[in-house]
This record gives sequence, C-alpha cells and structure tokens, in this order.
Amino acid sequence: MSEELIDRMCDSIVQKNPIEKNDLSAFIKGVAERHIPVSQIEKWLKSVHQHGISVEDTTALTEGMMNSGAVLNWQGTANVVDKHSTGGVGDKMSLMLAPALAACGMRVPMLAGRGLGHTGGTIDKLESIPGFNCDLTPHRMQEVVEEIGCCIAAQNDSIAPADGLLYAIRDVTNTVDSIPLITASIVSKKAAEGLNALVLDVKCGKAAFMKTMHEAKELAESMVRTANGLGIRTVAQITDMNQPIGSHIGNALEVVESIHVLQGKGTLDTRNLVVMQAGKLMQLSGHCATFEEGKIRIEKVLDNGKALEKFIDMCVAQGTPLGVAQQLASEPESVLSKANKTTAITSDSSGFIQDIDAMALAEVARELGAGRFELTDNVEHDVGFVVERSINQPIKQGQTWIHVHHNLPLSNAHLEKIRDAITISTTAGEHFTRLLVTVE
Repeated sequence: MSEELIDRMCDSIVQKNPIEKNDLSAFIKGVAERHIPVSQIEKWLKSVHQHGISVEDTTALTEGMMNSGAVLNWQGTANVVDKHSTGGVGDKMSLMLAPALAACGMRVPMLAGRGLGHTGGTIDKLESIPGFNCDLTPHRMQEVVEEIGCCIAAQNDSIAPADGLLYAIRDVTNTVDSIPLITASIVSKKAAEGLNALVLDVKCGKAAFMKTMHEAKELAESMVRTANGLGIRTVAQITDMNQPIGSHIGNALEVVESIHVLQGKGTLDTRNLVVMQAGKLMQLSGHCATFEEGKIRIEKVLDNGKALEKFIDMCVAQGTPLGVAQQLASEPESVLSKANKTTAITSDSSGFIQDIDAMALAEVARELGAGRFELTDNVEHDVGFVVERSINQPIKQGQTWIHVHHNLPLSNAHLEKIRDAITISTTAGEHFTRLLVTVE
C-alpha cells in the first residue's frame, strides 16, 4: 500500500503536477506513526530533492507536519510571536528576545534546538544555567507562557513528530539542503506553536549554511510564502554571518553576554539584532503601528530592567532556584562554570580590523569541545571565545584581540587558525551592517 502511495506521489513530483492532498496526508500520518518503510521515505525525499515541489505543495506538506502532533491554542488577543534563526556563530538572540517581548506584553512559546556542526544551539546555552529545564511538554509550555509570557523549550516528539524522522533520514540521504524540505521542517514546528507573527533570521555568508545571497533569498522567500500561507504574518531578515555576532562565542559565555544586554549594557551588535528582530515582531503582531515604534519599546525594556526581570521569571519557571536566577542576573560570571584556562591572543600588526573569520573561530571552538560532531556528543559549556575588538576598530601590534576559554591544550594548529582569523588593514573599511535584505 505504501509503495503505491509513494510511487503516485513521486510521479506527480516528476511530472510537476500537484500532489494529491489525501496522498500527502496519508504519507505524513504514516511517517509520524512509523508505518512507512524508511526505504520508501528515502525515495520520496530524493524525488523532492531532485525535482522540487510547488509553494502550494510545500505549504500543504508543512501544514500536515504541523498537525502530526500537538498544536498550541491560545485565547485572547493576537500576541503570540516567535523568531527562527538558521544558525550562526555567537547567535544568542533568543535568550534576550523572548523575555524582552514578554516584558512588552507578547507571548513567546519558543521551541529551540541543540547545536550541530559549527553552529551553537539555544538549548545548549540555556542548559549551562544551573537547574534550567528545557524539556517541557506542550501543556507545560502553555502554562509557563500564560503565567510569565515566555518559555524556551527543546524540540520534542510531541510537536511535529513527522519532522523528527524525516530530518533524520534527510541527514543520511544528503537531502538536507532541499529548500522545500528545510521550509517544511522549520515552519511546521513554528506553526505548531500557534503563532500570529514570525520573524525569520536567515544567515548569509561564510559561517552560514546559506553561503550566497541567492541561496539565502531562495530559502527566505520559500519560508515567508509558506508561513503566510498558513496564516502567520511573517518577515525574513537576511543578515550577515561572516563576522561573529557580538563579543562572546560558546554556550555559557553567550549567556554572560545576553545578561549584559538585558542589563542595558553589552555590545551594540548583539543589542541591535535583538531590537531589530523583536521590534519587527511588535509591528507584525499589530501592537505597534510602525517598526520604529516597536524598536523603541524593546529598547525601553532592555534599559529599564523589565526584560531582565522576565528572564529571571523564565529561569525560575523552568527550574532554576530563585536565588541562583537573581545572582545570575546580577553577576553571571559568578554562577556559570568557567574553563580551566584562558589564553590571550594578540595582534601581529597595527591598523584597523578588516575581518574576523567567524567560521574559523567556530571550527576551533567545536574542536575544543564547545560544539558537536554528532548529535550524541556532549558539549563543554564553558569553552569558547571572548572577542575584545570588532570589525573596523583600530588595533595596535601586541594588543589582545581575543581570549580563548579552554580546557584542552591549544595545539599549534589551533593557535595558527585563531591568529589567521583576523585580518588587519591600514585603513578603516565601510560601515558594517548586519541586515542585508528584508523579504516580506
């Protein structure tokens, strides 16, 4: 029976005909319930990867995957929002964005993932906080959000269970880079949160999965069209992922920088990204008439401590003792684990910083234990970097530009890679901006 179903669907894909809705529903149900043989799923995935499918079929696939598990339902005003990032180096936005939006009256039921490859995962960062529990059921997610306004939970089989198996098979069949399959995977989980508005941060550059603007736009347009097709007001912001974001890279270290921003301090690079993403969600949800007004409201709660209060509330609601959460919010370095060694790396020449290779730093951090090579690998939360200088800043020969936090010894290859990650020029470059293009 499943063979006939798969053959029929694959024929439609090859002939560029719409896939029958009943066939798609039966397929997704069979995947979610593990009734369809893996070999048949592989055949279908390879067909989609090779030939592509239409926006309408992608939207139908996404909706079916969304409905394959629990879907959160909310009462009252349309203020349920979230964002998704395609993954970067130093990308810690979720840790600040969720509480900042909650402080502005939004509801943020955020599902997040663990790091794989060179990118860090939001769940790994949060699990560096003592007691913080990311394993929430859909019911508990809803309770926490109704109580305090936000939560950040690990993706699990309760929500979009069809995606779990499809993703695992995509990984071993080299079909991960299919735009329709990426779209359905990402948007189905976000749609299952019961969102009114969604911002997509699509990274572009040498440390992103989408290396070129063409690739980034193609994915952004597909996700925006699909999410809008499901009734979620959606905008994609394509952002530069050549330079590391902010000053801290690595799980516990990124929590430190996030708290600095929630204290009204921190790097402008990180703060501006949070304000840009959250401000857009305020506008999309209809709670601010303009993007500018949304940004102003987010900046206010970052500066007056309201966002930090929500962060404490979220930590406590997800298992961190109140005293620990309060101490974390005032002096994060005193609560989070520290690496055994810190090594300063200095500049070999004087001038202006032209480039900091985010990908090179991410690869070293991963080799030192901050990231995973396999999903089953454990991460060392205290490993990473603090980047002391940023692009276009002046620097003198012998001046420290980065501190490496590590437990393993730094090999000569590591040291060489870190030193080569910075490019010094005799003149300052053009003004650096994260936002490249907005796709609506």
